[in-house]
Amino acid sequence: MNVASASFYPVKLQWLTFIITMKKKEIYEELKRNPRNVRFEVLCSAAELFGFRFRGGKGSHRIYVKEGVREMLNFQDVGGKAKPYQVKQFLRVVKTYYLLEE
Repeated sequence: MNVASASFYPVKLQWLTFIITMKKKEIYEELKRNPRNVRFEVLCSAAELFGFRFRGGKGSHRIYVKEGVREMLNFQDVGGKAKPYQVKQFLRVVKTYYLLEE
Protein backbone atom coordinates (compact mmCIF):
# COMPACT_ATOMS: atom_id res chain seq x y z
CA MET A 1 0.00 0.00 0.00
CA ASN A 2 1.40 3.39 -0.92
CA VAL A 3 0.97 6.67 0.92
CA ALA A 4 -1.42 8.13 -1.66
CA SER A 5 -3.95 5.31 -1.27
CA ALA A 6 -3.65 5.31 2.53
CA SER A 7 -5.04 8.84 2.73
CA PHE A 8 -8.10 7.67 0.84
CA TYR A 9 -9.29 5.25 3.55
CA PRO A 10 -10.83 7.84 5.92
CA VAL A 11 -12.96 9.13 3.04
CA LYS A 12 -14.04 5.58 2.15
CA LEU A 13 -14.89 4.90 5.79
CA GLN A 14 -16.94 8.11 6.00
CA TRP A 15 -18.81 7.17 2.84
CA LEU A 16 -19.50 3.65 4.11
CA THR A 17 -20.79 5.07 7.41
CA PHE A 18 -23.05 7.44 5.47
CA ILE A 19 -24.46 4.59 3.36
CA ILE A 20 -25.14 2.43 6.42
CA THR A 21 -26.84 5.36 8.16
CA MET A 22 -29.04 5.99 5.13
CA LYS A 23 -29.90 2.29 4.94
CA LYS A 24 -30.88 2.34 8.61
CA LYS A 25 -33.15 5.33 8.05
CA GLU A 26 -34.78 3.73 5.02
CA ILE A 27 -35.42 0.48 6.88
CA TYR A 28 -36.70 2.32 9.96
CA GLU A 29 -39.14 4.37 7.85
CA GLU A 30 -40.34 1.30 5.95
CA LEU A 31 -41.01 -0.62 9.17
CA LYS A 32 -42.74 2.40 10.66
CA ARG A 33 -44.90 2.88 7.56
CA ASN A 34 -46.33 -0.64 7.62
CA PRO A 35 -45.64 -2.61 10.84
CA ARG A 36 -48.40 -5.12 10.04
CA ASN A 37 -46.74 -6.47 6.93
CA VAL A 38 -43.11 -7.14 7.88
CA ARG A 39 -41.39 -10.37 6.98
CA PHE A 40 -39.83 -12.07 9.99
CA GLU A 41 -36.40 -12.31 8.34
CA VAL A 42 -36.48 -8.60 7.45
CA LEU A 43 -37.09 -7.68 11.10
CA CYS A 44 -34.28 -9.97 12.25
CA SER A 45 -31.91 -8.48 9.67
CA ALA A 46 -32.92 -4.96 10.72
CA ALA A 47 -32.12 -5.77 14.35
CA GLU A 48 -28.67 -6.99 13.33
CA LEU A 49 -28.08 -3.89 11.18
CA PHE A 50 -28.82 -1.76 14.24
CA GLY A 51 -26.21 -3.65 16.25
CA PHE A 52 -28.27 -6.27 18.03
CA ARG A 53 -26.83 -9.75 18.21
CA PHE A 54 -28.74 -13.01 18.09
CA ARG A 55 -28.75 -14.57 21.56
CA GLY A 56 -30.84 -17.63 20.89
CA GLY A 57 -34.40 -18.76 20.95
CA LYS A 58 -36.68 -21.74 20.87
CA GLY A 59 -39.00 -22.81 18.14
CA SER A 60 -40.31 -19.82 16.23
CA HIS A 61 -38.79 -17.27 18.63
CA ARG A 62 -35.52 -15.36 18.26
CA ILE A 63 -34.03 -13.17 20.96
CA TYR A 64 -31.74 -10.23 20.20
CA VAL A 65 -29.69 -8.16 22.64
CA LYS A 66 -27.45 -5.12 22.41
CA GLU A 67 -24.96 -3.77 24.91
CA GLY A 68 -26.33 -0.57 26.43
CA VAL A 69 -29.95 -1.47 25.69
CA ARG A 70 -31.93 -2.77 28.66
CA GLU A 71 -34.70 -4.37 26.62
CA MET A 72 -34.35 -7.72 24.91
CA LEU A 73 -36.06 -8.05 21.57
CA ASN A 74 -38.10 -11.23 21.24
CA PHE A 75 -39.37 -11.83 17.71
CA GLN A 76 -41.77 -14.57 16.73
CA ASP A 77 -42.16 -16.03 13.25
CA VAL A 78 -45.85 -16.49 12.42
CA GLY A 79 -46.24 -17.76 8.88
CA GLY A 80 -43.14 -15.89 7.75
CA LYS A 81 -44.31 -12.58 9.23
CA ALA A 82 -43.32 -10.71 12.38
CA LYS A 83 -45.99 -9.75 14.88
CA PRO A 84 -46.89 -6.05 14.52
CA TYR A 85 -46.43 -5.29 18.23
CA GLN A 86 -42.88 -6.68 18.03
CA VAL A 87 -42.10 -4.44 15.05
CA LYS A 88 -43.41 -1.46 17.05
CA GLN A 89 -41.33 -2.53 20.06
CA PHE A 90 -38.22 -2.60 17.85
CA LEU A 91 -39.01 0.88 16.49
CA ARG A 92 -39.55 2.21 20.01
CA VAL A 93 -36.19 0.82 21.17
CA VAL A 94 -34.41 2.33 18.14
CA LYS A 95 -35.96 5.72 18.90
CA THR A 96 -35.45 5.56 22.68
CA TYR A 97 -31.75 4.68 22.42
CA TYR A 98 -31.04 6.98 19.43
CA LEU A 99 -29.82 4.03 17.38
CA LEU A 100 -30.42 5.83 14.08
CA GLU A 101 -27.61 8.18 15.05
CA GLU A 102 -24.98 5.49 15.64
